[in-house]
Amino acid sequence: MLERCLRSLENSQDRENLQIIVVDNGSLDGAAELESEFPNMQWVKLPKNFGLTKAMNIGWRAADSELVLFLHDDTELDPVAVVRMAEMLEQNPNIAAVCPLLVDDAGNPAPQLGNLPIDGNWRQADRASGEPFAVEYARGASLMTRVALIKAVRQIDERFGQFGADADLAAHFKRASKKVLLLPEVKVRHRGSDAYSSEERADFLLARAAYLGKYQGFFAGLMARLGAIFGPLISFRLGEFKNTISGQKIDGTRP
Repeated sequence: MLERCLRSLENSQDRENLQIIVVDNGSLDGAAELESEFPNMQWVKLPKNFGLTKAMNIGWRAADSELVLFLHDDTELDPVAVVRMAEMLEQNPNIAAVCPLLVDDAGNPAPQLGNLPIDGNWRQADRASGEPFAVEYARGASLMTRVALIKAVRQIDERFGQFGADADLAAHFKRASKKVLLLPEVKVRHRGSDAYSSEERADFLLARAAYLGKYQGFFAGLMARLGAIFGPLISFRLGEFKNTISGQKIDGTRP
């Protein structure tokens, strides 16, 4: 999937003006060997998995641009996608971020829009064509924003691990009364995942507790953390329970 993603970036319009940074989060599947196939990209190889949020922070700090496109490795872009998103941000200085329409392999809209506070539910965009429209919380599989907005809050909060970084950005934009626009005419294929491991489910529950604690107060965060512990226990999801009771994220750290 990473190779297909990088190939689509290489075929992007105006490729010579794009700085492509690949953050290898301690991969063990041979992905690091792709560096020789894509010598015009900047590779940052981490010794272990530090989680998606930390990788995103490493990526945007290495960028030499005012705009940054966060992109998951299970995506493929149309050649015009990057340029169209950048043009929209450059022409509309009051917009915080833009995202494409995520589609599946058949070209149909894929689950992309979530809720704040985060609940793990995703829905397809209401419109698959026409003019750009504002959304509250778009999946971070493909999201372009302004580096200055991240610098304003220092970084994406690394209490979030594999999940929650995109929700943290969406909450920052909402607090600042800045819009996120979805561009239906810009398509990015996203494969996503049909199921999550117990470690991933635990990571999401911990992210939800961190989000509620940060944006709705200590008591809301505490209740969500207790729910993250006792929910898996009552349902006998012991692998999930092991991580939620310890607070251990996928990367092995604790909030």
